[in-house]
Amino acid sequence: MSNGRTTVMLLFGGRSSEHGISCTSAGNVLRAIDRSRFDVIPVGITPEGRWLRQPDDPEAMRIVDGTLPRVLDAGNEVMAPLWPGGSFLEQVAGTWQPLPAVDVVFPILHGPWGEDGTVQGVLETAGLPYVGSGVLASAAGMDKAYTKMILSAAGLSVGRWVDFDARQWRTDREAVRARVAELGLPIFVKPCRAGSSVGVSKVSRMEDLDDAVAMALQQDPRVIVEAAVSRARELECGVLVGPGAEAKVSVFGEIRVREGHEFYTFEAKYLDDSVDLIVPAELPPDVEEQMRRTAVAGFGALGCEGLARVDFFLTEGGEAIINEINTMPGFTAISMYPRMWGESGVSYPALITALVDDALQRGVGLR
Repeated sequence: MSNGRTTVMLLFGGRSSEHGISCTSAGNVLRAIDRSRFDVIPVGITPEGRWLRQPDDPEAMRIVDGTLPRVLDAGNEVMAPLWPGGSFLEQVAGTWQPLPAVDVVFPILHGPWGEDGTVQGVLETAGLPYVGSGVLASAAGMDKAYTKMILSAAGLSVGRWVDFDARQWRTDREAVRARVAELGLPIFVKPCRAGSSVGVSKVSRMEDLDDAVAMALQQDPRVIVEAAVSRARELECGVLVGPGAEAKVSVFGEIRVREGHEFYTFEAKYLDDSVDLIVPAELPPDVEEQMRRTAVAGFGALGCEGLARVDFFLTEGGEAIINEINTMPGFTAISMYPRMWGESGVSYPALITALVDDALQRGVGLR
């Protein structure tokens, strides 16, 4: 740090199908981050995996007429250091020059090759503090099946599911179909390691299973099939760990999908006005308190750090089932995580500051 200011590298885009959502999240962070404290170096990762310096311009990363933004393939190439104390390098006019010293990285990346421990491993190797969970929690949180295995082992309710890979589907399809059939109908077929409902299908007839699996396999060679939770409310909360603090839980938000969408699809999340997002959700005090404890328990069981969004189904009988834990939830203007913390008294700029300060205090290495 120089002159009391902190240099933050904002890392966004990435190789996953959530590239555009990551860019939109980055635009929101650029717009809101406290410029009196932080200098920002925006670096975008193209869908092909190139790291490029990007303009510090939030307007370049807005959704326009339903089109998601992308990393501009016009910036100078950036190379990450592979040892502690090394510098990021930027290629300028054919020569590599060091960037200003980076104090902390905010990897606002969603999906594989970013949210799944891969980039976190690069930053650990470089000895650079970063916002969010470490390698193991990021990898486990990205994989829906491993998330459920870990949470179930911790005694938390996760619903019924089966998982399989492309080889099993290709060589022993009837056995896989038999396992899936035991879940009953309807079911949800998902890529194990994708987000924003990309590649997700609701299946109400077994004859539609093959098409749903084929769509999921386009995103990931591993597939998870989950039993639907009938007439359940879909609820979320944010978990936040500030510098030296215990995990705190935001108010809950509720997602109500309107007619025209059978579930919370990618389009419903980002591109049209087909859901009601109710923040705060109305919950009996005892149910809300139990769900808060469950959220913290899930956060701890997975080994999360910094932040996470915990998604629940609440059954008619009052059982709270954890659906997913998102270790780097969306930061778009309509994303639930910042909205829930806003309703909990933590503004968007204050939320970003708390996450950066936590990353700086926590550091890197075995912990």
